[in-house]
This record gives sequence, structure tokens and C-alpha cells, in this order.
Amino acid sequence: MAFLPICKQDMINRNWDELDFIFISGEAYVDHPSFGHAIITRLLEDKGFRVGIISLPQKKEDYLKLGIPKIAFIVSSGVIDSMVNNYTVAKKKRTEDEYAPGGKAGLRPDRADIVYCQKIREYFGDIPIILGGIEASLRRFAHYDYLEDKVRNSIMIDTQADLLIYGMGEKPWWDICKMLDRGIPITKIRNINGCMYVDEYDNLPKNIKQAIDNNEFSNEIKILDSAEEVKKDKIKYAKTFKVQYEEQDFKQGSILVQKHGEKYVVQNIPQQPLTEKELDSVYKYPYERKYHPIYEKDGGVPAIKEVEFSITAQRGCFGACNFCAITFHQGRIIQPRSDESIIEEAELLASKDNFKGYIHDVGGPTANFRHPSCEKQLKYGMCKGKECLYPKPCPNLNTDHNSYLNLLRKVRKIKGIKKVFIRSGIRYDYLMLDKNDDFFTELCKHHVSGQLKVAPEHIVDEVLDKMGKPESKVYLKFVDKYYAINKKLGKDQFLVPYLISSHPGCDIKSAIKLTEYLKEIHYMPMQVQDFYPTPGTISTCMFYTGIDPRNMKKVYVPKENEEKRMQRALLQYRKKENYDIIKKALRIANREDLIGFKQECIVKPSKEEAISKNKEKNNQIKQNKKRKTIRNVHSKKNNVIK
Repeated sequence: MAFLPICKQDMINRNWDELDFIFISGEAYVDHPSFGHAIITRLLEDKGFRVGIISLPQKKEDYLKLGIPKIAFIVSSGVIDSMVNNYTVAKKKRTEDEYAPGGKAGLRPDRADIVYCQKIREYFGDIPIILGGIEASLRRFAHYDYLEDKVRNSIMIDTQADLLIYGMGEKPWWDICKMLDRGIPITKIRNINGCMYVDEYDNLPKNIKQAIDNNEFSNEIKILDSAEEVKKDKIKYAKTFKVQYEEQDFKQGSILVQKHGEKYVVQNIPQQPLTEKELDSVYKYPYERKYHPIYEKDGGVPAIKEVEFSITAQRGCFGACNFCAITFHQGRIIQPRSDESIIEEAELLASKDNFKGYIHDVGGPTANFRHPSCEKQLKYGMCKGKECLYPKPCPNLNTDHNSYLNLLRKVRKIKGIKKVFIRSGIRYDYLMLDKNDDFFTELCKHHVSGQLKVAPEHIVDEVLDKMGKPESKVYLKFVDKYYAINKKLGKDQFLVPYLISSHPGCDIKSAIKLTEYLKEIHYMPMQVQDFYPTPGTISTCMFYTGIDPRNMKKVYVPKENEEKRMQRALLQYRKKENYDIIKKALRIANREDLIGFKQECIVKPSKEEAISKNKEKNNQIKQNKKRKTIRNVHSKKNNVIK
């Protein structure tokens, strides 16, 4: 095994005079299957292509150092959107980048995909560019951009890329490789599922031109409102987003077309999910499973720490939380690896010299989604307009956890493994549907390290509805059961709930109700996640339009900075620096009853207020005594008269 070339000397060492592909990445070169650039470059290597990697290019010399690729440049900003990576939800520059050498911030440019593609065009002219990764995938249509607070064009327009691979890229790449073997150039490849392209009307396929002429909206092709229209009209934006969201299915999805000026962005239908055998093959590539040695001088790449001894067991998520982009990127159909493939990887990890005996995770986007939610999906696709768990669990849902339980048991038995943790998140509502408690019991017994992180996100049902999450009573039942099982096991283990403030649908009163619940359970989160509107989510559509695209009803959206500060502060009600703004929030909501010394109160009054209130109370007592005395005197006089 060896790292792929990053400089001319590496090419010389392999006796290569040129490369077929050059992959330009917005993160440090880490040859590990948790990083998209590692998977795609190893896939191409496996297909016989010569591939090199340029990470985080800063100047012209960086782009030129591997020469001109024979076939194409591949561009990806990394596993995180560059704007989310570079800015906090408060729109402040981040001070660290875990995916850069030494965690140094500022090496990945804003809108990295656009910058890299523009530089390629500047230095190399019309050479083919293939775009992929999360940033490209989520920004593939006209989309709302939180940092600029406006709707931007499809990233295909801004990058002038020849092809965009959306979602997970292995299957499209396998198809591209077949077409390249047949001598078809990148610029002529248009008909691969899971891909997008952009062109003028005259160059489009005949069926798409006919659909445009007829403004078609059929099962085969849907003509979306243009970029210009959705920029002007929020109702059209919401309706168009709903169509995009519902068409991300390999069986029921349609070709989507969106006009941008004189050009048309065309999305082919999604690729089929990877089979178990195909996904196994992806994890068999000869990864080095570490960062490139060139980064040793910087102290390495921090992002490797969380994934170095973690195992991806499956892809996809049918949970479909409204604030999560996984549905728009990985899809809702679960794609599992075989137990044999996972065990083989666990044994490999256990053989490493720096392995301490702990597997940090065996999971995926949601750890306990180990198989498709129902049997019919691979044949018919996902139900359009329906969710598996929301608002109520589908009666066809397969809730059995035995396959995941048996996998964990096998991994625990491997020599050298002391403990197997689950860090990628347990979907508690799905777990509660399993009539057998074996998995829940073994989860608490073997796979929790003192505390289990779960994501109720909120406790107010009206807010949970906008999040696409179950009613609060489901979480409360889960909490009771979790502690009951731990008590039975003789374990003192806690729950750490993830919470989101300022999500669409959440007003100050809802935020206060959540704080009352936290006060009741004697918990205050150390960190609070303020809702971050990222491309490709229903919640972001709500944030921008004030409309729920699922039913086109209006939604309250907290956008003012002061209100967002209030909601965030309320969750951290014990912090002294939050005292004044919490009191202000309580007064705005007419909840002064929560300012005081009673157990249910969120904050205490200030000393001045307490003294003033005490004086007022004493004066009231005096007044009451005075009134009582006067009443007694009048009573005696009346008795004398009688």
C-alpha cells in the first residue's frame, strides 16, 4: 500500500509521466474511507486510472505541480460545505479547521468549489471538470445561501463544471469509467444516473427540449420554476424545493430541469443504492487509514482522531429530520455492509500498533438503522410524500434490531477489542418500537461509556412537528426506560440530549418551556446548537420562506439576533452572563412568575429587586395589619351600638 501522488517526485517513483485524473480537495489528504477524496481516488486507481491529489491549493504553483491531467480534474471542497466549515451560525469566522493540517483555519477558501474551478479554468482553459462532494451536492439547484441571505444560482453555473455527481459517488463513477473505457470523453457523458450537467437549449436531448416546450411536469421529466423565478417569489421557491426533495429516489425520481438565464441545469434521476457486495468492495480498497506523512510537521490532521478506530456499518437514513441534509445527499434507503466486511475491518483495526482496545463507533448516519425500513423499498423505492417515522411510525416499518445486535456481539468477541462504543447516534423512537428489549439492554450494558448522547432536539410538540421529530412523550418514555434498564443492570449512566435553539416554529414561549423541562431534570447543556440554515434541508426552506414546503402553511421563524440570543441563553440558564437577557426574555413572554426563589423559577431576582420586593411585601403586611385593626375597631363599635 502507498499514498497516491501529491507531487512530481511521487509520479517519478511510480514511473508515471502523466496522470489521468487530478483530484483537488478542500481538505488535507487523509487516506481513510471516511473521506470522500480517499474513496474516489482509490476507486479510480482500482479501475486502472492514474490519479494524483492536490490538497488545499493556495497559489498557482499548487495547481500546476502535477501537470495537466489526461482526462479531467475532479473537484470537491471536502466532507463539509466550505461556508459551514469556515463560519459559525453567528456568521463569524471559525478559528479552527479540523480537516486542515494542524487544525489551522483559513486554508480552505470560501465557496471552495467555485474558487477551485475558476482557477482551473484560468490556468488550464477548457479542460473537463467533474464536481462532487457535499457542497456541490446540496447546492446543485438554485438555493438559499444563509451567509449571503439570498438565493444563489446552481453551483453548476458558478463553477462551469462539465459534470456534477450528486449524492454518494461510487456508482456514477463506475459508470463513468465504463464509458471512458469505450472512448467516450467526459464532455459527451450525459446519461448517467446520479449526475447533472448544464447546457443551452439547442444542445439538450430531444425529450428534454420537448418537456421544456410543453412546460412538462410528468413522472419522467419535471420542469422546475427557473432560478430567476424562485429568487423573486418565496412561494415558488418553497414549491420548487418540495419537488426537488421528493424526487431523490432511484425508482420514483424524475429528471429535473431548471433554467438559469439562457442555460438549463439538468439532473438525471438518482443512482440505485449500492448493494451489500458493492459497498463491501468500497471498504476493501488499500487505504493507508491515516493522514499523509507530509502533515507530521504540522501535528497531523485532527479529523482523523474521531474516525481512525470507527467503522461505517451502513449508509442512508430514513429518519428524515427536516434540519438534516442526509436525505438530499445519501438518501433514505439504508445500504448496509455485510457482517463479514465489518468484522474484517474490526480485526484490521485491532491489529494496529496504536490500537488501545476501543472501537469508537459501529454505525452510520443513524447507528440502529441497520437495514431498509421495509421490504418493498428496493423494488418500488421510498414512499413519496410519506415518512417512515413521522408523524407516526409506518405500520410496515421493520423495527427488529437483531441484525445490529448480532453484529455488535461478533465485534465484541474479536481478540484485542475491549469495548465497542456507539457514537453515531441512536434513534430512540425507532428503538422504542422494538418489542424485544435485548438490544436496549445490551446497548446499556456494553456500548455506553457513562453517558449516551441522543437527539430529542426539543420538548415542545409544535416545534418538533417542524423538525420532523416524534412527539415529546416518545422521548420521555425512552428516558424512563433507559434509566430503568440501567438501574436493573446496576449502572449509573446518564443521557446527554442534543438540543437546537431558534429552529423555525420555535418562539420565545416554546424556548421557555424547553428551559422549564431542563430545570425540572436538573440539566444544562454545555454547548447549544443554534439552528444553522444549510442548503438542501426542509428547515432551511422554512427559514428563508417562512413557509413549510410540506403543506405550504406559514411558519414562525426567529431571525432577529436578539431573539436568537435569548433562545440560546435560555438553554444555558445557569450561566451568569445570561442572567440579564433571560430576564428580558421572561418579561417579553409575560413569564415573570419564573423570576424568583421557588424551585420552578429559572432565575432569581437581582439583589435590588429582592430588596424592593421584600419592602413591598413588608409594606403589604403592614397595610394588611392596619386594615385588620380598622376592621376590628369597626366591629367593636357595631357590637356596642347593637
